[in-house]
Amino acid sequence: MQWLEPGRPVSKAWLGVAGIYGLVARLRGVCYEAGWCSAVRLPCRVISVGNVTVGGTGKTPVVILFVRWLQEAGQRVAVLSRGYKRAGAVPRLLVSEGAKPLVGPTEAGDEPYLIAQRCPGAVVAVGADRAALGHWVLSRFSVDCIILDDGFQHRRLHRDVDLVLLDATDPMGLDAMLPAGRLREPLAGLKRASGILITRADIPEAVQGLRRRIQPVLNPGAVSAEVRFRPERLIAVAGEVERDLTSCNGKTAWLASGVGNNASFAKTVTMAGAQVLGASVFRDHHRYSEADVAAIRLRSQQARADLVLTTEKDAAKLAPWVGPHEPWWALRIGAEVTDGEAALRRVVIPAR
Repeated sequence: MQWLEPGRPVSKAWLGVAGIYGLVARLRGVCYEAGWCSAVRLPCRVISVGNVTVGGTGKTPVVILFVRWLQEAGQRVAVLSRGYKRAGAVPRLLVSEGAKPLVGPTEAGDEPYLIAQRCPGAVVAVGADRAALGHWVLSRFSVDCIILDDGFQHRRLHRDVDLVLLDATDPMGLDAMLPAGRLREPLAGLKRASGILITRADIPEAVQGLRRRIQPVLNPGAVSAEVRFRPERLIAVAGEVERDLTSCNGKTAWLASGVGNNASFAKTVTMAGAQVLGASVFRDHHRYSEADVAAIRLRSQQARADLVLTTEKDAAKLAPWVGPHEPWWALRIGAEVTDGEAALRRVVIPAR
């Protein structure tokens, strides 16, 4: 699904389509709330981490953070994802049994592959029907808790905790339904949320503006937290070498990224200490070719950049065409809860 860019005039035709989209979303919600459609319950705890908008709000680092919290509490965790834009027609695919990824990002999808890399000990699986996928995983593994990646609109599977991420830097994303805007469902759907996580919460004024906007539609019992994303380490695109962030200090960088929020990635690189000379920007989930990598390499060389920096999500897709001695690095980004962590932990981690 494509949506209009911010600032582009919206035609009556687009608004009409958005109105139909919103009506369908409301009717679907009514069917579940009235009991005409029922949700499948799994015999374990289910936590959903989702959005009300398309585009990158930072779900993947938040999912990775929650896996770590749960594992530290002694929980055996599985992550279920749709595997958006993955190749292949198999209805269910095991991405990791907990040791390492069993398939590549093309087969798994970008986010599930990265979660499998970053979350040793967690089972990761992909499939469009998350209810069937959950039963399949539970038939093969002993699991205490399932995290449903991007599951807010996947109402066919019952969840015990429903967390929604909202990007403080993207207030326009809440203005209109697809395809005129970026809303997947009317903002009133937030009343279903157990908790709201405001991400990229670095600017207090933006956070407060967002809070004022969503307050009328929130469940009064919903927890609230603020999350910031911080650079952690550099990971070699080709190879298994890691470096401290100080390696960026005083260096110039050419960026290569195809994620939901490329501008945010550029800001994070600057936060890490590198000077950004330019960028090769692609759509989210872009599948890189040898020609793409050659073009990035040429532009970085023309700019005389010391480094080519990319995201961890992009790195595995770039790696086949990058030499082991080339200065191509992925920036590892972590989620940090800066406000409301205690309440959020009580929701995510089951009481003993």
